[in-house]
Amino acid sequence: MSGTSHTPVWVLGEALMDCIAQPDGSLVPHLGGSPYNLALAAALQGASVGFVAPFSTDTFGQALIDHLQANHARSLLPRSVLPTSLAVVQVTNGQPSYGFYRDGVADRDYQVADVVALLEASPLGVLHTGSLMAMPPEQHKVLQIVTAAKRLGWTISVDVNLRPRVSRDVPAYLQAVREVAALADWLKASDEDLELLGFADVSLANASSLAAHWMAQGCSRVALTFGAQGAYLQVGDAHAQGAAPVVDVKDTVGAGDTFWGSCLADWVGHDTLNNNSLAIQRVPQTLQRALVAAAINCSRVGCSPPDGAAVDAFMAS
Repeated sequence: MSGTSHTPVWVLGEALMDCIAQPDGSLVPHLGGSPYNLALAAALQGASVGFVAPFSTDTFGQALIDHLQANHARSLLPRSVLPTSLAVVQVTNGQPSYGFYRDGVADRDYQVADVVALLEASPLGVLHTGSLMAMPPEQHKVLQIVTAAKRLGWTISVDVNLRPRVSRDVPAYLQAVREVAALADWLKASDEDLELLGFADVSLANASSLAAHWMAQGCSRVALTFGAQGAYLQVGDAHAQGAAPVVDVKDTVGAGDTFWGSCLADWVGHDTLNNNSLAIQRVPQTLQRALVAAAINCSRVGCSPPDGAAVDAFMAS
């Protein structure tokens, strides 16, 4: 762990409440949203994190912003009077299914020009997006912001993180995701994402050829995750793969977000933003830290990423 980095990591994405259906029909709300989880994970490991999408002025929005700030990340845009987005989660035989309420919500209540103005006024860093932000019609705004950020010299991070059950038009959604991913400098995808995008032979053993697709598109850093099997990380021509550490798994909520947030924090913490050779040297360490961070998260209920000290302690033991 190298202390706090001053290279900004900005996150453009959804912050929502996961409302978990209980056996009696009641709903228990949990703070969530993949990009929100990633922002927490990166901040807890020392990255200077700013959240770009607005938070609602409602009770849920206040809870989300309080938790963000308690974990050393900050909100960058004014609050919105629109309500917080909701996901209703039904768990049947251990498998979650989602219903999303995403129309007229706070985290979509932003103007492209306002975000671009913030980017222009900031030191260069990493702009992360993905997940529901790549879904039509939202992807048009996201593409404009990402294109502007790239032009300014920001590094673009994308977590594909597909949610096809949410989309009314899955082929249009997949196409939008491909367009956003094509602009990525650093990209993460899970085995489920790769299968939904139509890749064949999705396995850890075949990870290098799967990663080659994204490297050929212009990515310089690619992470592919395979659940309990482990993960693969490639920076330039250097790559490593590792098994997931064995822990007592409570649930896997936010594991991928924690993994990628750890990678981003490691890269900015070691000042490798524009230094691929240093990032190449660190590939095994970056991967191991990310696997450990995700495993610790899985040993806790809900998304609860570890801080750098907890990752250090786990690795030392």
